[in-house]
Amino acid sequence: MKVLVVGGGGREHALVWKLAQSPRITRMWCAPGNAGIAAERLRSNDRPVECVAIGAEELQALAAFAEAHQPDLTVVGPDNPLGLGIVDLFEKHELRIWGPNKKAARFEASKAFSQSFMEKHGIPAPRSGIFSEPEEASRFAAELGGRCAVKADGLALGKGVLICRDMAQADEAIDRILRRGAFGEAGRRIVIQELLEGMEISLHALCDGRVTRLFPTSQDHKRAYDGDQGPNTGGMGTYSPAPFLSEAELADVARRILDPWQRGCEAEGIDFRGILYPGIMLTAEGPKVLEFNARFGDPETQVYLPRLENDLFELLSASAEGTLADHQLRWRPDACVCVVMASEGYPGSYPKGRPITGIEAAEEIPGVKVFHAGTKLADGQLVTNGGRVLGVTALAPSLEEARRNAYEAVSRIHFEGAHYRRDIGAKALAPTAD
Repeated sequence: MKVLVVGGGGREHALVWKLAQSPRITRMWCAPGNAGIAAERLRSNDRPVECVAIGAEELQALAAFAEAHQPDLTVVGPDNPLGLGIVDLFEKHELRIWGPNKKAARFEASKAFSQSFMEKHGIPAPRSGIFSEPEEASRFAAELGGRCAVKADGLALGKGVLICRDMAQADEAIDRILRRGAFGEAGRRIVIQELLEGMEISLHALCDGRVTRLFPTSQDHKRAYDGDQGPNTGGMGTYSPAPFLSEAELADVARRILDPWQRGCEAEGIDFRGILYPGIMLTAEGPKVLEFNARFGDPETQVYLPRLENDLFELLSASAEGTLADHQLRWRPDACVCVVMASEGYPGSYPKGRPITGIEAAEEIPGVKVFHAGTKLADGQLVTNGGRVLGVTALAPSLEEARRNAYEAVSRIHFEGAHYRRDIGAKALAPTAD
């Protein structure tokens, strides 16, 4: 079998790494890939993964490549190509592809759509409003006492959410998005949600249009700095499992959220085949959905896939074909921790081209795998090439050991200006702490 993976970040490195373990895959491409992806080899024949210089949003070029090389399955990692309709384009050309079509990808591509969908179909969510006029938005924020999340409607690389604690912050956020156009076309409309109190977790469910298979819990760390301080990022680290839900409580979340979501999709003619990734706040009134994503989370993928025992190629094929009912997900009991090492200045502007050393030494630690997010080779030297540079991941029998090994691995890796959070997983070890 031949596989094409679309994307070039840490999520895609994790997908390539796991897919490469399938005995059924004999050739794999990744577009555009990165330096870490180019170093992966297939288990079936030791053939290297081939990186292709086509961007994830160059849909016509990707379709032309697929027509020329005929992969048996194309796997889409990032949100943008899904929102742009890559699945529809490939299916038009009778090319087999995994991921939600453009209609289904609206759950992530439009926060206004997903908010309206949740209200219509009885999915528990925060009180919210949808606005395109600053004055109306400000009045609604005032009703919430200024304690709200102001979100760009469209895709903004995980940075389109501004958390506000008072009216001054709310008005600044509204002004920044609607008047000053901080997020461009993605911010033509905004969603304002009440700020919920509780513990936030990430869930993933693999879907085939009829059946959903729920993943274990994980917890992302979106803010740039320790103690959930600083601006939102695409994710500074994560761990799995998160201890805040028992198996029975996880099943209850599925009943309250996934069941009405599935019924809503059927009622609205949405054939969702891919990953549904809801961000959940565990409140005193029960779980509530903060937002939906329509693809694997990054860096969540980097802690889920080391724990997954199934052949990922078989699961994604079943999701695309509508045969997921024939499969059950199997998970290692181990814990997994991922610490993101980011460039100086991230999530704002950041330099590129800084040499990276120490990855081989880091991977000498048992259970450690370093996933590349923003790297490239320049004259044979591995250098930084993005905001999030590496996802340093450790799998171990306990969360304490996984966390210790991940940070030991981080200490062995060096590039100028590297910064990372030092509290990934801390909430799980002291869940009553502030």
